[in-house]
Amino acid sequence: MTTTSTTSAGLHHVTAISGPARRNLDFYTRVLGLRLVKKTVNFDDPGTYHLYYGDADGAPGTILTFFPWEHVAPGRVGVGQTEETAFRVPEGSIGYWTHRLVAAGIAFEAPAKVFGETVLPFRDPDGMRLALVGVAGADGEPAWAGSEVPAEHAVRGFHGVTLMLRQAAPTARVLTEVFGFEEAGREGALTRYRGTAGLGASVTLREVGDFLPGRSGGGSVHHIAFRADDDAGQAAMAERAGALGLQVTEQRDRNYFRSVYFREPGGVLFEIATDDPGFAADEPAEALGADLKLPAFLEPHRAEIERVLPALA
Repeated sequence: MTTTSTTSAGLHHVTAISGPARRNLDFYTRVLGLRLVKKTVNFDDPGTYHLYYGDADGAPGTILTFFPWEHVAPGRVGVGQTEETAFRVPEGSIGYWTHRLVAAGIAFEAPAKVFGETVLPFRDPDGMRLALVGVAGADGEPAWAGSEVPAEHAVRGFHGVTLMLRQAAPTARVLTEVFGFEEAGREGALTRYRGTAGLGASVTLREVGDFLPGRSGGGSVHHIAFRADDDAGQAAMAERAGALGLQVTEQRDRNYFRSVYFREPGGVLFEIATDDPGFAADEPAEALGADLKLPAFLEPHRAEIERVLPALA
């Protein structure tokens, strides 16, 4: 008999905003070597794609998603936003990735040690701040072998995210009391918290005081989602968030997970997403991302939706 955990093991997914869909698809599947695991639409704006990238199985902790708007204005990273989204790669692969980014014409910063690990920061074509983190032992983790990137160097999933906040303490309280994360270290203005997952277990808070507020737009993160085993685990976390005075939405069915949302005290939009039913709910695992998938309420409008969506190939 399995028991539901009422805490979160780590991140489920990160959702961001991008410019042209074709450019976004090319960068994340060709340059970074992620798998397109789901091609659907923004349920609230069905003339816009919702693209999901991840590992071979679309496992929680690997999923980066985008709403691509062709003519979106650029965002600005600032207070109340996700500052950086980091992926884990094998410890010995940072050199490979440095050369790959050079060959692809992608600007990057010099590798640096953060919390004892080598971090290679760079940006995607919309200016979204990303990083690759060399992790000891990651070479033994599953890797997607269906891209240009050799499996031995492939991205394994999320390392974690860094949030930029005026004050870290109120957000830290949410991480510890709602999600069950524990403080894992401090370096200067950074405090790191960790869940128990192998992938996406790290949330780092950067306290910056009176810095510019963030502005949503191209290259900015819309929200970050934390894992829940199931509805019962999600409800327990939502109840604890409510007890802290946070306004939690009703549950929403996203076809591949069920979600509730709230804005944490520092201004970042948090989601709690269930691990089930997963991305193979409406297409075979071997064919993930192959066809445009629509929720049942949009299926009668498929012809019109397909007419207005930009071509991806």
